[in-house]
Amino acid sequence: MSAQNRLFIISAPSGAGKTSLVRALMEREPDLRFSISYTTRAQRPGEHDGQHYFFVSPEVFQRMIEDGAFVEHARVFDNQYGTARAQVESLLAAGHGVVLEIDWQGARQVRAAMAESVGIFILPPSRAELERRLRGRGTDSESVIRRRLADAATDMSHWSEFHFIVVNDDFSTALQALSDIVRGRGDESRADRPELAPVVAALLR
Repeated sequence: MSAQNRLFIISAPSGAGKTSLVRALMEREPDLRFSISYTTRAQRPGEHDGQHYFFVSPEVFQRMIEDGAFVEHARVFDNQYGTARAQVESLLAAGHGVVLEIDWQGARQVRAAMAESVGIFILPPSRAELERRLRGRGTDSESVIRRRLADAATDMSHWSEFHFIVVNDDFSTALQALSDIVRGRGDESRADRPELAPVVAALLR
């Protein structure tokens, strides 16, 4: 089984390494295409409209919601993010595998709209490592870090809603696990594997 015509939802708490893993996965798997989200947040230095996100005003975003343009949308950290239904359907129709990098709220909406989608959740190996990674960015204030840690705990509590769980302890191993999943060989990453239970229990303690 290949990635063709399949929709992959990849979610994770902030600091789990999702963005780096997805970027590496896209380079490794030529059949995959990335669905670019719409957002109301401000454009950051080095970002390009239509490449990193489609940057739109809150008014435009609201009109798109009313027009039913999104297969999912959510508010995250005071900004709104959404995935355009037309973009996803066009990529799938062209025979590509499509990756959505969204949070658990959006993942829940996509599963309701597109039942054949494949949900993948990325976890950090421990809460201590998650905090170390968030602090290592050096860009957030203490209050923001605390908020992200609290939000991460909420995010991780939804792990069981996904088909596959990848623990990002070692980057290369996690990347291989993602590749195996999109190629239809991801049984070792199934969410119901028994050895996952103590890892999740420690993260949610």
